[in-house]
Amino acid sequence: MLVKEFRIVLPISVEEYRVAQLYAIAEASKQETGAGQGVEVLVNEPYEKDGESGQYTHKIYHMNCKLPKLITMVAPRGSLICHEEAWNAYPHCRTIITNEYMKDNFLIKIETMHKPDMGEEDNVHGLDAKEWKKAEVVHINIDDKDQVLTGDYDPDADPAIFKSEKTGRSPLGPDWKKAVASDPSRPHMCAYKLVTVHFKWRGFQTKVENYIQKQEKRMFTLFHRQLFCWIDKWIDLSMDDIRLLEDETKRELDEIRKNGEYRGMGFTE
Repeated sequence: MLVKEFRIVLPISVEEYRVAQLYAIAEASKQETGAGQGVEVLVNEPYEKDGESGQYTHKIYHMNCKLPKLITMVAPRGSLICHEEAWNAYPHCRTIITNEYMKDNFLIKIETMHKPDMGEEDNVHGLDAKEWKKAEVVHINIDDKDQVLTGDYDPDADPAIFKSEKTGRSPLGPDWKKAVASDPSRPHMCAYKLVTVHFKWRGFQTKVENYIQKQEKRMFTLFHRQLFCWIDKWIDLSMDDIRLLEDETKRELDEIRKNGEYRGMGFTE
């Protein structure tokens, strides 16, 4: 089992991020779907349980072509479809990804806490001291082009050169965090993402767990760079607008998955 906490600081507020995240997830799902691959939304509905309330989603990821070659070479055909269940009780969110073939031998758990700070708080998820000591903290800087692989770079999703017409925010220079520190009234927040990866397969465990964590960092980086550069598309949306968008996205995903050409970014070896 490998545990890492990714911290992503953004020049938007916690309230703004609630809409931004859901908008970006809907749009990114379209990019990752086509030709039988991609995202299938089974459930998207409100939930209440143990005093917690929010939005519950259950998705299936048909992603054989996105998995590491070393896994696709040894796994039975059709066994690599993953189920994702998410409980969004914003500002706390929990996502669990499982696989029916591997059962208890495979788990990705992502617990996210969104806080109005600059990513300086330790152990926001309340792990015990021994568990927290084992967790590696990784800082993701959305303005740093060096954190993006050459093949992943998109100038339209680069916060260092993008400028929002509606909000006037960005481009994000190397000192934008210092500017926020000197003026805390500027919109800012941090997404603390605690990622637990468990992959029990003899001879593959350490390599695959490290590989998955590497890909989680890659996807968090690309997702949040794009999320910020889409600010003019989501800044005026309400939660009612988002729910309508999600319904439309579900219908579109079903159609794209059946008929469209696969457009996803895939994994880099």
